[in-house]
Amino acid sequence: MGKSVTTGAISVLLSNPSPDSSSEIPEIIVQVVDLKPIGSSSTRFTSAPAARLAMTRRVQPLVSLNPYQGNWTIKVRVTNKGSLRSYKNARGEGYVFNIELTDEDGTQIQATMFNEAASKFYPKFELGKVYYISKGSLRVANRQFRTVQNDYEMNLNENSIVEEADGEAFIPETKYNFVKIDQLGSYVNGREIVDIIGIVQNVSPTLSVRRKSNNETIPKRDITVADDSSKTVTVSLWNELATNVGQELLDMADTTPVVAIKCLKVGEFQGVSLSTLSRSTVLINPDLPESEKLRTWYDSEGKGTQMASVGSTMNSSSKTGLRSMYSDRVLLSHITNDPTMGQDKPVYFSIKVYATYIKPDQTMWYRACKTCNKKVTEAVGSGYWCEGCQRNDDQCSLRYIMVVKVSDHSGEAWLSVFNEQAEKIIGCTADELDRIKTEEGDEKYQLKLKEATWVQHLLRVSVTQSEYMNEKRQRITIRSQATVDFSAESRYLLEEISKMSISSSN
Repeated sequence: MGKSVTTGAISVLLSNPSPDSSSEIPEIIVQVVDLKPIGSSSTRFTSAPAARLAMTRRVQPLVSLNPYQGNWTIKVRVTNKGSLRSYKNARGEGYVFNIELTDEDGTQIQATMFNEAASKFYPKFELGKVYYISKGSLRVANRQFRTVQNDYEMNLNENSIVEEADGEAFIPETKYNFVKIDQLGSYVNGREIVDIIGIVQNVSPTLSVRRKSNNETIPKRDITVADDSSKTVTVSLWNELATNVGQELLDMADTTPVVAIKCLKVGEFQGVSLSTLSRSTVLINPDLPESEKLRTWYDSEGKGTQMASVGSTMNSSSKTGLRSMYSDRVLLSHITNDPTMGQDKPVYFSIKVYATYIKPDQTMWYRACKTCNKKVTEAVGSGYWCEGCQRNDDQCSLRYIMVVKVSDHSGEAWLSVFNEQAEKIIGCTADELDRIKTEEGDEKYQLKLKEATWVQHLLRVSVTQSEYMNEKRQRITIRSQATVDFSAESRYLLEEISKMSISSSN
């Protein structure tokens, strides 16, 4: 039998560091006999501090985890917490929420909880706090949906163990993977989430937007952000971010604050646009090296630089362009010969076509609110009423909404065109075209439309199904436009010929 444990020996044991520290742990075997409780029954089971509980743990770094490990314990900070959401699909319905975890090395992983686990751990996890987590599982992350840079994602179930730690180890609050604004084009229509940091150039008032799915009205606010690539992008803030952080940004807009925004969805409105999600976070003037660098750049040269919207500067030769005009290149017949294309979800292609006809008697434009671009109606008395902004305005603008016939050697099709792309195709704004028609007459108006035909364009289009008179029809919509860069076009054709040569030789 081993020696008995003296009071001094116990002091030595308790002074040893916890297994997740960097100090070496001595091998000590202890046999405890004749254990007697001390204190009342209500206190004796809760008196052990977190540091002593940590002695039983061997903490592993996130980078060492893989799906084939069974027993592990991690020590992480919650650096992002999503909302508790309900879902309903073919397998049933329930609840789900996600968190992002960061360890002391700065490695991140996303953890997901469903149903019972979601209900159990949603109130347990608090943003910014440090936890020990064990009895979870890992699987390969879906790159299209992941929000952090990790090959794996974590799943916690109702049997997983989560205990709050004392947080004595340095663990970063939030880790960002910033994307430069001029690089956002390659993320359009993809599912990858991005983080950005930039200088706020403009903040719009809050708008009320009606959600189509349930007719619910939700707040939205747009901000324009620029960075040292001299490009700007519009970021739509939704719900509480629009009313809380958005109002704070509006109040301090004159100071051109720096914002760091995590978890943004990249859309194609006006070429490239960003939109917040339920798990997005916005920090104003964050204490980050990138923030200091941006502030120095803006104060020294940025505020005098001519900024351009990243969407308006996309072109066919840009390697980071709008899902490059040379990716997914197809003939028109590839689209028109398949009437069911786009039935389940929108599909995207690039085409090279001639604009062959623009109907002069079609409805070419609509009256739009100058603030939110939504349709306005003539108000009683005078002015124009905007349902989105809930106000009258003395003036409005005209925005294109039209169709154009295009052709290539395989066939022809009618394409829907909205304002930004129509301006490039016709060569003037809708207000200017209306002035020509009103002041110079119908002949000049039709001549302007004719001049826009038989011009070749590179187009990025979406294909969907719409219903008209109980009949489903294919709808092709122009999402972006670029003029033909003959140098880039030649390189593309040479690459295609090379592929054909390799294929035939095999």
